[in-house]
Amino acid sequence: MNPAKSPRAVLLDRDGVLVEPVVREGRPYPPEGPGNLKIYPDAPDALARLKDAGFLLVIVTNQPDVIRGNKARAEIEAVNAIVMARLPIDDIFVCWHDDADGCACRKPKPGLLLQAAARYGIDLPASFLIGDRWRDVDAGAAAGCRTILIDRHYREPEPSAIPDFRAVSLAEAAEWILKTE
Repeated sequence: MNPAKSPRAVLLDRDGVLVEPVVREGRPYPPEGPGNLKIYPDAPDALARLKDAGFLLVIVTNQPDVIRGNKARAEIEAVNAIVMARLPIDDIFVCWHDDADGCACRKPKPGLLLQAAARYGIDLPASFLIGDRWRDVDAGAAAGCRTILIDRHYREPEPSAIPDFRAVSLAEAAEWILKTE
């Protein structure tokens, strides 16, 4: 009898990958709330293709606006609920902390990815992290995933870890994953 194979996953940042961020002065921010939520048009098809290929789809997202006093947790949870209802996402892991909290779950630390791996038995080296910021790529690399940077041309630092692939969209990232497998 063959032992069960650990699942492969595509771990996805939310804002800038699945959801259009608000960009101010070259920096991305989450949508103001559920009424301002815009899912990227290529997201449903790209995720369906990954799901059909057998990948677990998990969102890993930093959402520090609650602790910073900029948003109510209910607003962020409402956005998450809409994303989960509209896209074939299996689960979502959220870090509510700010950098000063020093938690293990705030990207660029790999805590959220490790939590997802522990819950689902994910084979991280056989998995992918798709993000739009340096924090995402560095977290994916720290967790041992292959990483994809969707380059939205923000005015931010480059990742410390070199992404395995640079894409211009989620559709292009998904295509690369499917060709890589």
